[in-house]
Amino acid sequence: MAKKKRWGKKFVDKRNWKEYNRKLVLRGVFYISPTFLNTWLEEIKQMNKGKVGQPYLYPNSMIEFSGILYAKGFDYRAIEGIIEGLSNQLENFPIISFSQIRRRIKKLPLLFNKKGNNLIVGCDGSGIKVSNRGEWIRQKWAVRRGWIRVVIMGTTEGDLVDIRIGSETLNENPASRGMLRNNHKNINKMMGDGWFDAKENFRLLSHLGIEPVIKINKNASITTRSCSARKKEVLVYKELGYKKWAKEKEYGMRWVATEGIFSAVKRIFGECVRSHKTRNMCHEAKLKFWAYQKLRDIS
Repeated sequence: MAKKKRWGKKFVDKRNWKEYNRKLVLRGVFYISPTFLNTWLEEIKQMNKGKVGQPYLYPNSMIEFSGILYAKGFDYRAIEGIIEGLSNQLENFPIISFSQIRRRIKKLPLLFNKKGNNLIVGCDGSGIKVSNRGEWIRQKWAVRRGWIRVVIMGTTEGDLVDIRIGSETLNENPASRGMLRNNHKNINKMMGDGWFDAKENFRLLSHLGIEPVIKINKNASITTRSCSARKKEVLVYKELGYKKWAKEKEYGMRWVATEGIFSAVKRIFGECVRSHKTRNMCHEAKLKFWAYQKLRDIS
């Protein structure tokens, strides 16, 4: 087989492997580090301030700790056992039941903190399986239960900014436009593959003052007048050609902001959900991405 020459310079790995290795170790430390004990009383005091009815007994930090363990693959009863084991070895703190863990995790607000201003972001979508099945089962036995569609907005540093979850019919373009509207004040540049080459996207980016870095379709016309923002980008793309355009716009960083995140989440937390109800499936899928970002923040 003839060798294919790769265009561009040879990749040079400049990663600090000692620092990266330490980050991975710190993620493991978190799995067995009940840091919620340090803030338990203060959190409970704040959570019950003005609350009507039965007061909270367990802090949100404990539920977040449990949520990451659940995303990692532990079931609710196993998580109760882990907390019981920690309680026996440490300060003999109150043990939460598995049913309470389940209820609290399903009500857990899964929020992503924006990482500064002038962000360079990428948008893309991928699928999460609704059961631990293989493609052979789907094709051979016509078991078509569909997918959970996940559309993310990530930064070129590998952090999540926003996310949208839905059925397999969820369209990436409207979902990404919604995330852009919610986060545009922090965004400087938006990257997308050829699927995002749509007039609506260019109009919105122009209106929000965000630079578009979207791969243009090969047959794009330069005579269109219905969208001046897209025409401008088409002219630049046609003049430079894909390779020069990609190098000048740093289009390759889109992988870090999208595909890299999808790959990491599925590798660490799995690519299928265990819930059965659609609402719970979506929440569990979002929990995986939230847990991944939590681990990044911790490390």
